[in-house]
Amino acid sequence: MIKVAVLGYGTVGSGVVEVLQDNRELIAGRLGEDIEVKYILDLRDFPGDKNESLVVHDVKTIMDDPEVDIVCETMGGVGAAYEFTKSALTAGKSVCTSNKELVEKHGAELLKLASENGCNYQFEASVGGGIPIIRVINTSLAPERIDSIKGILNGTTNYILTKMADEGADYASVLKQAQDLGYAERNPEADVEGHDAGRKIAILASLMTGKDVAYDDIYIEGITAVEPVDFKFADRLGRRIKLIARADRNDDVAITAFVAPHMIPKDHPLGGVNDVFNAVLVTGNMLGDAMFYGKGAGKLATASAVVSDVIDLGRAKLAGISLPCVWSEDKAVLRAHDEKKESFFVRTASVDADKLASVIPGATKVADADGQTGYVVDDISEKELNGAIERSGVCVRKIRLA
Repeated sequence: MIKVAVLGYGTVGSGVVEVLQDNRELIAGRLGEDIEVKYILDLRDFPGDKNESLVVHDVKTIMDDPEVDIVCETMGGVGAAYEFTKSALTAGKSVCTSNKELVEKHGAELLKLASENGCNYQFEASVGGGIPIIRVINTSLAPERIDSIKGILNGTTNYILTKMADEGADYASVLKQAQDLGYAERNPEADVEGHDAGRKIAILASLMTGKDVAYDDIYIEGITAVEPVDFKFADRLGRRIKLIARADRNDDVAITAFVAPHMIPKDHPLGGVNDVFNAVLVTGNMLGDAMFYGKGAGKLATASAVVSDVIDLGRAKLAGISLPCVWSEDKAVLRAHDEKKESFFVRTASVDADKLASVIPGATKVADADGQTGYVVDDISEKELNGAIERSGVCVRKIRLA
């Protein structure tokens, strides 16, 4: 019997308990051992809940119980969640989590701590919700040198951009719609400013390189500056606008990692990923492209990913093995995002178009819309482009092309 404790009985935590209980026989058949939820840690009581007898308020009850083999951390944040995770790993209890902020900040440290104490640390649910991507990178793609990871990693922003494209609506009205439907928080900053996607690409980039990539070192640009006219230009270019989180290998030493809106071709693998869905496109040096698509959030989708880690941790305990994950505390080398040669779409008021075109080398006019003129500029760094825009003296909006 494998015994589990769940830290936090909110949306994800209650989903984890539900999956473990409702699919108990199926899980036991695949693991070869029964799994039982022994404790649920929460500050609250849950009178009338079928699991109220499992609720405890003191984490020491869990840490001091030698029967607890696996701890599921679904609390969120980096305060108590960090301390409780360290305590569990130090006690030789394996831990799995959906906490992207904790994994991004302390992933390498916690993996090392797990290794030192003969247990494991897993975090499949921290990126992409129910999409299997962490395990894929650690196992199925182990023979590959991963050259690029591009992802739509935030369902809220993808929903907003999809509605703006399909309905011609403005950002503010679509954001309100997303909030009314529960897709966006009352304070949507973490999503719409790109911070959520930034933490997720930091985790993926760390696994891609095997070294630590810090969220604070990643350039992040959200979607709040994207306007309805941009979608008109995108459509005329045969493209969709998506918030893309990227990690690209420059050479054997360094990578570039950032988050920003991109205009991508409609027939690109990420071009058809709409509404609240997420997708991750991984490019390996031998395999080429492989895409992973599904629900990037939601109670049961995320809980399913946590429970997949529980099963792996149970197998590892039964076999007495460590699960593969290469992520050292050494810092990865990052190149400045604005030095990478790329292609851009730029637009300005039509009355200023000639002035803009005169200072940007290779600017090709593509269309006019709503009193704006759009250009495509190839093979230029953002630093070079910004310098040219500054010399032009006109107001310009730009979006990367992919």
